[in-house]
Amino acid sequence: MDKRNNSFEFDFTPIGQAIKQAREARGMTREDVAEIIDYVPRHIQAIENEGQVPSVELLVQLATMFDISIDEYIFKDKSTAKSSIRRRVDTSLDGLTDQELIVIDGTAKGLYQARELADK
Repeated sequence: MDKRNNSFEFDFTPIGQAIKQAREARGMTREDVAEIIDYVPRHIQAIENEGQVPSVELLVQLATMFDISIDEYIFKDKSTAKSSIRRRVDTSLDGLTDQELIVIDGTAKGLYQARELADK
C-alpha cells in the first residue's frame, strides 16, 4: 500500500525573494544572471517574483552563485547554522581591511549595548 503524501505543496516565493535580494545586493540585473546561467530573464523573474519552482539543477546553481542557504527555507522549524544573510555578510567581510573590520566590530558592539539598554 502506497502511503506517500502526494498532496505536498511548497511555497517557493521566500527562496525566490532571497535570490532576488542577493542578486540586487551584488548589483546584478536579471539579464546578467540569465546570461551566466543560460536562461531567459523572464524565467529568473518568475522564480524571484512569482514563486515558480526551478529545476533542481537551476536551484543549486542560483543558491551556489548567491551563497543562499536553502535549508533555512525548507526546514523552517529547525535552527540552521547560518542564515543566508549571515553567509552574505561573512562573504562581504572577507573583502574588508583590518581597519574597516574595526569599524564593523565597533558597530556590532554598539548595537549589542543598545539592545541591552533597551531590554532594561
